[in-house]
Amino acid sequence: MANYKKIGTLQVEEGLYDFLHEEVFVNIDLHYNKFWNDFSDLVSDLTPINDELLKERDQLQSAINNWHVANPTFSQQQYKQFLERIGYLEEEPEKVKITTENVDDEVTVAGPQLVVPVNNARYAINAANARWGSLYDALYGTDVISETDGAEIRSNYNPIRGEKVVAFGRSLLDQFLPLDKGSHHDVTDYHIRGEEGLIFTLENGGSASLKDPSLFRGYLGNKENPTSILFRHHGLHIELVRDEKDPIGSRDKANVKDIILEAALTTIIDCEDSVAAVDAEDKQEVYRNWLGLMNGHLTASFKKNGSTIERRLHEDREYIGLRNDRFTLKGRSLLFIRNVGHLMTTDAILDETGKPIYEGILDTVVTSLIALHSMNGKEKYANSELGSIYIVKPKMHGPKEVAFSNTLFNRVEDILGLTRHTIKIGVMDEERRTSLNLKACIKQVKERIVFVNTGLLDRTGDEIHTSMLAGPVQRKNNMKHTEWIKAYESSNVFTALSSGFPKIAQIGKGMWAAPDRMKAMLEEKVVHPLSGATTAWVPSPTAAILHALHYHQVDVSKVQEQLLAKTELFSYRDELLKIPIMTEKLLAKENIQQELNNNVQGILGYVVRWVDQGIGCSKVLDVHNVGLMEDRATLRISSQHIANWLHHGVCTKEQVYDTFKNMAKVVDQQNQLDASYEPMANNEANSIAFQTACKLVFEGFKQPNGYTEPILHEGRKVKKEERVKL
Repeated sequence: MANYKKIGTLQVEEGLYDFLHEEVFVNIDLHYNKFWNDFSDLVSDLTPINDELLKERDQLQSAINNWHVANPTFSQQQYKQFLERIGYLEEEPEKVKITTENVDDEVTVAGPQLVVPVNNARYAINAANARWGSLYDALYGTDVISETDGAEIRSNYNPIRGEKVVAFGRSLLDQFLPLDKGSHHDVTDYHIRGEEGLIFTLENGGSASLKDPSLFRGYLGNKENPTSILFRHHGLHIELVRDEKDPIGSRDKANVKDIILEAALTTIIDCEDSVAAVDAEDKQEVYRNWLGLMNGHLTASFKKNGSTIERRLHEDREYIGLRNDRFTLKGRSLLFIRNVGHLMTTDAILDETGKPIYEGILDTVVTSLIALHSMNGKEKYANSELGSIYIVKPKMHGPKEVAFSNTLFNRVEDILGLTRHTIKIGVMDEERRTSLNLKACIKQVKERIVFVNTGLLDRTGDEIHTSMLAGPVQRKNNMKHTEWIKAYESSNVFTALSSGFPKIAQIGKGMWAAPDRMKAMLEEKVVHPLSGATTAWVPSPTAAILHALHYHQVDVSKVQEQLLAKTELFSYRDELLKIPIMTEKLLAKENIQQELNNNVQGILGYVVRWVDQGIGCSKVLDVHNVGLMEDRATLRISSQHIANWLHHGVCTKEQVYDTFKNMAKVVDQQNQLDASYEPMANNEANSIAFQTACKLVFEGFKQPNGYTEPILHEGRKVKKEERVKL
């Protein structure tokens, strides 16, 4: 049973209270009594507004459900007029131009973006440090380099594979940093000579220069034998590291031991979909790790090959310019913090009536409070050179909810004594009502917005739930090729471009979910910069390094100029309103079962770790034993998909339950090497994880907007209570 301390009109769980007073209020200029009084007022003032916003969601969903029942067949025009009549579709502003100021350079340069759960300190540190990474390591350890012809990955270094890596790297240098003659493959030495700049000695005895000398930025060592050479291309840095005594460098004709790429310019530290935080104890862990990132003190230790390794945040990087001027580059990603949305409440703090407060309100107050540690000038690192705080806000439905976040941010700035619009917002375009009214959403935060992105899985989950009664939806894989998906991806980019995002704010795209399939990622994910997006999500530091290559291949700023210079921008609303109903009158039985197997196995594989172990994001084997990075978004689409098919009789409840029992055996088998894993098969009635997974489907129809959090939180709390009793 939690113990609380009363302060102002709030009751704060003791552990959270002690953490804030003993760790967070240290070294920041803020009187805690005034803070708690202001916080109490904020909760009293904004809770009723949050209540009304959620009530409006339910009212709109109810109206849509009733309309579909009354109109089993309808035209697009009828449907659109109905949505306009109930206020679901709002009038689009004619012109919106964002005016966000004090935006750090990392936001305005096109490059990869990592997303990492905040409650895993090791992952969080690795992600923050993924600003720079070894191209050679990324190539050597992944399937980008073929294992044919003796180039297999071994426990010890394979020089044949190493040669392939080096050749691949040199070819990339020829693409991104072309010489005025010859090739990087032919370079044997490097010299820096006065006004001539960087000179490359070639194997034939000749010399070469960069076609574009401005790409050379600096060096380390001495000019006649630099140990490091720094370039900048499309805003991203490339560093050649040289060492003639290194095992790799000694084999290289120019003594290059590695090519270091600037990769994850920004990282989203996540409190939401990739985190299982259900109570005050969990929230303390979330906030403590965020504090460690903001004050620079976060560390993580782990065992590897019998030795203890400690991870900590990287130092900044120093270089010498052409005129012997010294300069530094940040050694870490610019960190965004993703708060939770408007739906969930938390008993970490109770309001004046004894009810749990909204978790989204708590997150904004506490994560912003903690960010002051990076802004007070007393710590080693500053996250933002310009004194900004970056919060990503997920799962908002339409302009009113975005406006509410703006009001919340205003109030928090006032509490913390920050100038207006210090707190920047990233708007996740992952709910249907936001996609359809995106320009109006942007207008509500035009002075603080730094980010919009698309999220295929959550967006599809909301698409299914909103149109639940319109008919049975298409198979999940087919959904990716529907007209509304294409419109969604294009509309996001065009709306952001027309609203003045270039050179101010990020336009983002979704996650590459298969961390072991880097060759495929390298071939396919280039579509994101080609679409005009300035960033896209990757699942690991290695993936960030490889995805960075796409931003060297594509000059995103030129792509954006071409898109804006095309025809006059137009609305995608009509295409977005095309509900992805199945075109087949009757699916083959084997296709139905295949779809159920795929969905159910994914649900169980994710839920069993969430509920039993408190893991909100991990690599989960799919039904084909391919490892995919899963978070709650994948759970939402899978559970809503089956709920839709159940409602429309595509499958039966008995069939789905049998599938759960069969797939439990598969998931148990896939996790047999995990010593902490608790099997579900043959114990379905007593397995909290199994029962939770079933609830997500069988009660999916009535879940608010198809969200998984209420059921997941309930299951995890029961599991934690069970362990306390044991």
